[in-house]
This record gives sequence, structure tokens and C-alpha cells, in this order.
Amino acid sequence: LFPESITTEQQSLVLVKRLLAVSVSCITYMRGLFPESSYGTRYLDDLCLKILREDKSCLGSLQIVKWIQGCFDALEKQYVSGFFHFFLMEFTELYQFKFKYKKKVPQMDISSNHREFVTGLCSEDVKQASRLLLRTLYLLMQDLGPLPNDITLTMKLLYYNDVTPKDYQPPGFKEDASPRDLFFGGVPFNLRVGSVSTDFHHMKVRVTTDKKRVRKADSNLIQKNGPTEISHQGLDCEEEEEEESTKINLLNLAFSQEEAIGPEKKRKVSEPEKLPLNGKK
Repeated sequence: LFPESITTEQQSLVLVKRLLAVSVSCITYMRGLFPESSYGTRYLDDLCLKILREDKSCLGSLQIVKWIQGCFDALEKQYVSGFFHFFLMEFTELYQFKFKYKKKVPQMDISSNHREFVTGLCSEDVKQASRLLLRTLYLLMQDLGPLPNDITLTMKLLYYNDVTPKDYQPPGFKEDASPRDLFFGGVPFNLRVGSVSTDFHHMKVRVTTDKKRVRKADSNLIQKNGPTEISHQGLDCEEEEEEESTKINLLNLAFSQEEAIGPEKKRKVSEPEKLPLNGKK
């Protein structure tokens, strides 16, 4: 499932792409969106993973695979800052994937007075963090109550404006011409799933769902007074705790670039066509 070694930028990219694909597959499988035929099976230690595949008999799963591939394109170019996967009837559940990109910088070897790249995070530690993230997501999905029957699934990609061409759109996405706030249909309950860092990438996952849908949750996952409307002024800042709100500002959910974005410079956002999910299993 993971690269043997995670010491190069390409290996790190492969890991992040696989984590994203497996996580989205987990969400769609555990929330009962598509039939068993839309999934293949892989094992991570003792954990049975269901991975979305191109099932021509299920147009919905084909569309999700296409969206994931579009996000891969944006990840490869280091344009995307956030990937948001959520259900709409009234806005009822949100999955946030946030990405940061890191560059290895030469460090001074004092004893030899030479600059060299110093090995950072251990590959085994990165793989262990990846296992923990997926296991936590699976356990969380088992503890969530069912979704409404008539829902729509959609996704949005947010970008780092300073590096993303204005006309860029990944395959399967189009410009979101009128990004707007969404209003949560219930009491938002925020859960930290986890994060994985390599020497080149950082990926963080968080879930927001209706409080009444959470049967039980590990207290370490609960984000107390967690914001559903988040404002960031820099890549490295931590999320500020704010009063709980039912208004979701999608433009502020991702890590913003280092410059503040004012009204005159809107964040670039992409969205696919909305996908009706009346065929839940």
C-alpha cells in the first residue's frame, strides 16, 4: 500500500495520493454510497481496506474516481491547498483534507563545515502515522449514524493563489464562479482524524458531522469549540478556536497562503458537477 521508502519527493507524493484515495474510498464505503462491486480489497496489517475502482456498472463510483484523479493532478503541480468532500441535502457532513508542501533545505554539518541534505523524518515513522490515520478514520466511520437517503455528494478544490495559474482546472473540475457560505443542517461536531508529514508534504484530515449522528467518539478526536468557519493568515499558523457556528465559509477552510486574501483577491476554487446519490446500497 505504501512505498518501501519515503525519502524522495516522488515517493512522498505517491504516499499522499494513496492516502487520499484510500481515505475517500473508506468514506464512501462506510457511508454506504456504492455497491460492493465498486470496490477492490487490500489489507493494511489486520485492517481490511475497500478501495474504489472504475466500476462501469456504477456511474457514481466512476465519477468519484475521476474527481480523485483530478485532485492528483493538482497535487502533482503543488497547486491544491484543500480538498473538501461533503454531502448536501441540507449541508450535513464535511470531510476536510488539507495539504502543505515543504522543500528540503541544506543544513550545515558543523563538524565538516559542509552543507548537505540531512535526512529528516524516518520512513517507518511516516508509515506508522499513515496506518494510524486510516485506522482512526475507519473506526470513526463505524461510529457515525446513517446519512439521509436523498443526498448529493460534491467536492471542492482550493488552491494556493500565488502559484496556481488563473486558467488552471484539473481534469473533471470547473471553476466555482460563485463560492458561497453553506449552512450546516444541524449542530456541527468536529473531529480530528489525524495528520501525516513527510519531508516534502503535510496532509491533515478532519471531519465535521451532525452531533446527533455521533454515537460515540474518542475524546482525543473531539475538537472542543471547534470552528466550522476558519480564518488563516499564514501557512504555519494553528487553527484558532472560535465560537461554534453553523456557517461554513469554504474559502477559509483551507490553509491560506502567506499573504492575506482580501476582497479584491478571491481564492481560486474548483468544483465538479453535483452528483445525485439516490442509489445508496
